[in-house]
Amino acid sequence: MTGCASLTANASQSAAAALRAVDCIANETTASAFGRLFGSNGALLPALTGMLTLYIVFFAISLLTGRSRIGISALTPRMLTLGIILTFTTSWVAYQSVVWSLAIGAPDQIASVLTGATGSATKIFADRVDIIFGVIAEVAELSSSGQQSAANAGSAANAGSFTPVNLMWLGALLLLLGTVGMLVTARIALAILLALGPIFILFGLFSGTRGLCAGWLRGLVMTAITPLFVVLGGGLILELLVPVISGLRGENGVDGRAAIALFLVAAVHVSLMAMTLKVIGAMVTGWSVFGLGTDTEKSDARAFESHAQQIQAPAILVSQPQFEAQTQGQSASQRASVISKAVTSIDAFQSGAAAKNDTRGTFTPRSIQIADAVTSQQPFAHSRSRQLGQQMRQNQRKIKENVR
Repeated sequence: MTGCASLTANASQSAAAALRAVDCIANETTASAFGRLFGSNGALLPALTGMLTLYIVFFAISLLTGRSRIGISALTPRMLTLGIILTFTTSWVAYQSVVWSLAIGAPDQIASVLTGATGSATKIFADRVDIIFGVIAEVAELSSSGQQSAANAGSAANAGSFTPVNLMWLGALLLLLGTVGMLVTARIALAILLALGPIFILFGLFSGTRGLCAGWLRGLVMTAITPLFVVLGGGLILELLVPVISGLRGENGVDGRAAIALFLVAAVHVSLMAMTLKVIGAMVTGWSVFGLGTDTEKSDARAFESHAQQIQAPAILVSQPQFEAQTQGQSASQRASVISKAVTSIDAFQSGAAAKNDTRGTFTPRSIQIADAVTSQQPFAHSRSRQLGQQMRQNQRKIKENVR
């Protein structure tokens, strides 16, 4: 922290100085935390070696048991995962160049492009906030240094807390909370997440702990883009405050209307920042994080559905009204053809389920629905239709017995 001593000594002078001090301390804290965790004498180097060993052992077991295979499609994602994790957990240069630069510099660069500023948009925004508070402090000093009579002093005391001067300072405090307070809070939270980043990156090795890595990425993105919204929203608020600040100084001190306007704009800005946090939270909550935080139950359901579709022949899923509408005006032989296709589908499903020893019966209700829809039709005069109807009823009974 010795390199930031001069910055921290002047942090209370202005908002820009406070942000520079926070950035310096965050950078040094993250670098020192990375060295203590995964440096040359890092405390978690044995844990890193153990987790990599377990990863290789689990992969070898999956090869022996036939759950995985050696091929480009199977080895490429594993090798990429190992390479990324080893790079970001063993090299501070790579971690700082990619993760730190993206989290700190990318939102600031986007804000500079959107606002048309040359340089850091965050620092320019902090300088504008300092100008606003400088004007407010000057107006307050001039109003307090003016000579007042005893009657005026008594009326000011009887006015209570809602005096123009007090409203002006209350609005200034709200504005300070919604601008510099939000920026400093986001930067401190971002520094903590970046300092713990290598640990959560290491959790991306195993499917059981990838949810922690995904949650860390969501939190990192949320705290990284918060200053972007603060700078953009605060820039609009500062444009609205320019005429209000210029009208604060009245003939007998602080103008009451301007003080009320300042308080109102500052309150609106605080509400805007609260809404911004909710919007950012909703944005990162719906992010799947490149598939790291997938739901295991949904993935198992999709895998079973894919497996069942492989053993199930195409079926004709019709209901009573649909069957009557589709077969209206058709002959008995054409209706018999529709029933024959349904019988073939059910027979194919039975043979496939028996071959795979699948007794879970997940798709049995669909087969029963087909059978019920088809056998519930009116008997046809054609002898072939009656034979098919008897066969369908027999198949339906067999299916229900298998379900039981």
